[in-house]
Amino acid sequence: MVAPLLAGCTTAEPEPRTPLVAGTGAPVIIPGGPGDAGRTARPGENLGESEARITAADVRFAEGMIPHHRQALEMAALVRPRSSSPVLWKLAERVTAAQRPEIAAMTSWLKSAGRAPAGYDGGGGPHGDHGDHAVTQEQENQLRTARGTDFDRLFLSLMIVHHEAAVTMAKQQIEDGTDRIMLAMAADVVSGQAIEITRMRRELLRLGG
Repeated sequence: MVAPLLAGCTTAEPEPRTPLVAGTGAPVIIPGGPGDAGRTARPGENLGESEARITAADVRFAEGMIPHHRQALEMAALVRPRSSSPVLWKLAERVTAAQRPEIAAMTSWLKSAGRAPAGYDGGGGPHGDHGDHAVTQEQENQLRTARGTDFDRLFLSLMIVHHEAAVTMAKQQIEDGTDRIMLAMAADVVSGQAIEITRMRRELLRLGG
């Protein structure tokens, strides 16, 4: 259990090791026996246990990133009904394809640590509070009422801010965290969302935003 960590980040009490699970990003190669070729781990395959102990920073990252990703999924779901831009369609598809599995992975990780996130059923739907995010409920409501090019510009502006907040959270995890799974996920967030920010800024500039 990681609950004792939440009372303070400086506790020296060792925490349980967490299982290492192959994800959907870069392939994980499992060495074969002597003279045998290695193989690629299957997504979701248990690879053993993490060598690092869970810290409060690791838990905060997962508990904060799940609702943050969930809000991104809700925003992405608005694109098809409101935009005619193939660029935004593809962007929304990439957001959904990347962040839904990450939500599931972080949810599984938290459950293994004894901290199932409240209000989340594992499917990526809008269950529970988003917490403290860069995009406010008022801004999200404005996005829901916008259409056409107005929607495109607002969506890109808000998603850029949203991605920038995720990158900040991930960089904090890289600085403070210790768990290998969460550190790898944070690195993926930094690299993947930085690329998307560049693409969105380029498209927003093209639209005159």
